[in-house]
Amino acid sequence: MKINVLTLFPDMFAPVQQSMLGRGLEDKKWNLNLINFRDFTSDIHHHVDDSPYGGGAGMVLQIMPIKKALDTIENKGKVIITAPQGKTFNQEMAREWAQEDNLTFICGHYEGFDYRIYDFVDEIVSIGDFVLTGGELPTMSMIDATVRLLPGVLGNAASPVDESFSHGLLEYPQYTRPADFEGKKVPEVLMSGNHQKIAEWRLKEALRMTYKKRPDMLAYRVLTAQEQKLLEEIKRES
Repeated sequence: MKINVLTLFPDMFAPVQQSMLGRGLEDKKWNLNLINFRDFTSDIHHHVDDSPYGGGAGMVLQIMPIKKALDTIENKGKVIITAPQGKTFNQEMAREWAQEDNLTFICGHYEGFDYRIYDFVDEIVSIGDFVLTGGELPTMSMIDATVRLLPGVLGNAASPVDESFSHGLLEYPQYTRPADFEGKKVPEVLMSGNHQKIAEWRLKEALRMTYKKRPDMLAYRVLTAQEQKLLEEIKRES
């Protein structure tokens, strides 16, 4: 996968070039192409913004440098822009994007974009109902969520399968050594070696975690007979 990012601050993208994602870059599991659209301005001072027609506070990003930068990308794939009016990013979108060969993100700043830029965009996406100074942080979050699903990026192929949201549930609790820490003990079933019992415990605890912390997720989930039985047990135990 190749990811193109149009941004005024390419240096901000150092975090997605570290750790496992950085290793994935080195192993050519994915490629990152950072484009500073300030380089595509036509005036001597490299202005990328201007005051809005009709008046008002703040400055608006001009369409020309962004469109020129877009035109240099041969295979743009899905073009994504971060904006408050967009649909909220989630794990399902990350899975869909991970199937693409190319993605292109446009990061905004100031008071937003000249609205005509949306004519060249496939998806408008937000990461929540709050305002940031620019689109770089949301874009990095979405890149991380997407790239980690690519084959070979994470060391353990099962990791993205068992995580929160992957099956419509939050992840079950995890434990490691020591088995007893200040009187807080690891559940015995996890040390039993009985894989069937462990799988059932993990499913029940994932349901419990979701029921207690994100019950809204269960409203949209069709429960299996086993999950329904476990959920009833959880409610009685609560």
